[in-house]
Order: sequence, then C-alpha cells, then structure tokens
Amino acid sequence: DDTGNRLRFQLELEFVQCLANPNYLNFLAQRGYFKDKAFVNYLKYLLYWKEPEYAKYLKYPQCLHMLELLQYEHFRKELVNAQCAKFIDEQQILHWQHYSRKRMRLQQALAEQQQQNNASVK
Repeated sequence: DDTGNRLRFQLELEFVQCLANPNYLNFLAQRGYFKDKAFVNYLKYLLYWKEPEYAKYLKYPQCLHMLELLQYEHFRKELVNAQCAKFIDEQQILHWQHYSRKRMRLQQALAEQQQQNNASVK
C-alpha cells in the first residue's frame, strides 16, 4: 500500500544517507553488522539509490560512494578500526573545502566572462 511504500522509502533514504558518516560506519562495524550476510545483502539491495530517479532525493551524495565501497569485504573489515573512520572523515572534509573553493573560483570566472561578453556586445 502507499503508506507502507512511503514509509519504506523514507526509512531507506535516511539509512542510505547515514552511510555518508564514517563514524556511523565504524559503529556498525564494531557491532558486527558487516559480518551478517543478511545485512551485507541489504547493502547490495540498496544500490538502487544510485539510479537518478532515487539519487535526486539525496542530500549527501557521498553516501553513494560509501555504499559502493561497502560492497567490498576488505573495506567493511577495515571500518572496525577507528583510525580508518577518522581518515575517511578527514578526507571528506578536505574534499568539501577544496570543492567549495573550486566552485567559488568557477563562479567568479563565469561572472567575469559574462561581464566581458556583455561589454563586447555593447
């Protein structure tokens, strides 16, 4: 029914986005979730979130990268180590900082180009 489908969609959306948090992944790993075949199969099932009709609802798209990495047993095993989660967290912060600066430079360059185009048209 529609109510059940909507609730399932919301729960899966929230869970998939939680996968963007390396500390949460470390929490799951330390409690043995990644050793449970049913849970690993559930992670595989959740790959449908990579499809554009579902991905458009995600606020934290890096969760898709984590979901992809969670398909590998070696990655799941490494997440037990808090240092691994800390490293991933630091890399995400560095990426966001670089992305923000790069995006700002691209926007400035685009604005300057538009100004030059407007000046040449006049």
